[in-house]
Amino acid sequence: MPYAEEPLPHDDKPEIRSQVQHLTVTAEEAGQRLDNFIQKRLGDLPRSRIYRVIRKGEVRVNGRRAGPAQRLAAEDRIRIPPVRLPVPGEPARPAAGLLARIGAAVIREDPRLLVLDKPAGVAVHGGSGVSAGVIEALRTLRPEESLELVHRLDRDTSGLLLVARNAATLRTLHALLREGGFEKRYLALLKGKWQLGEKRIDVPLRTDTRQGGERTVRADASGKPSSSRFRPVQFFGRTATLVEVTLDTGRTHQIRVHAAHAGHPVAGDAKYGDAAFNDGLRALGLTRMFLHASSLSFTWPGGGEFSVNTPLPPELAAVLERLAGERRLPATAERSPPRAVRRRAR
Repeated sequence: MPYAEEPLPHDDKPEIRSQVQHLTVTAEEAGQRLDNFIQKRLGDLPRSRIYRVIRKGEVRVNGRRAGPAQRLAAEDRIRIPPVRLPVPGEPARPAAGLLARIGAAVIREDPRLLVLDKPAGVAVHGGSGVSAGVIEALRTLRPEESLELVHRLDRDTSGLLLVARNAATLRTLHALLREGGFEKRYLALLKGKWQLGEKRIDVPLRTDTRQGGERTVRADASGKPSSSRFRPVQFFGRTATLVEVTLDTGRTHQIRVHAAHAGHPVAGDAKYGDAAFNDGLRALGLTRMFLHASSLSFTWPGGGEFSVNTPLPPELAAVLERLAGERRLPATAERSPPRAVRRRAR
């Protein structure tokens, strides 16, 4: 496919046009996703533009089109087309407040890994209007280390996040993720009284749809296989239920969409949730989405268990205490139907 030059962005930042690159994946780089491989070479290019170039077919792997999530093998030949890049300059340093928050969020470290209890409201990486996130802050705090995110959390989700301290660890953990070797558990507060017991929801998800230019995930038979296991932990009358969710797959917004699909959207979820229910909980002090990555475990290849847990943040625990003390929320919060898909999970 001939190269179609990207339009210049509508801002005043000077740009240069890069040259076409022909690269060969090394043994150390094997196992990476294509989008991450490209990002490392075009680090000043916004991630949205990297996806655009890949999906237009201008990036080639061994002469063929490829998707952003394709895993690369040693000796794969990669073609990166010319793109417009910002003129190199001094990288912006993350704000002092962000550095302090991320430094304090590291709750465990060993020679291979850093474990963070990520605060809600902080992105894991910069992009899409965010100048810096967790990984940029960590690299500023630890410039002598080669740090890479093992997985991601939504910006508004709090809890456990792993960061690899070397390339070998990153490859090992990415392989475990692909093979289902991780057990990840979340705590979520859902609307209404969950009456499905311990329930596995197997509903395919389309993660490539957009509404008004914004990425939106939806339940769709043509989507990728997605599986979540819900277990009720505490009931708050007919108003809400605290559940533990174990992920068998790791799709974007998976818990949020599966919960809404079951008719019990996540509290505080502005995208897939119930506005009146959220308003009722806001009166009890809920100012964020009630979703927390609480537990993570796996077995290292060759043996050795890794397990870590983190409790609910104080602001979420306080909401549960107030909810337990309330006889009921305003009637609108209890009666309004969920805004997202209303079909019950089979």
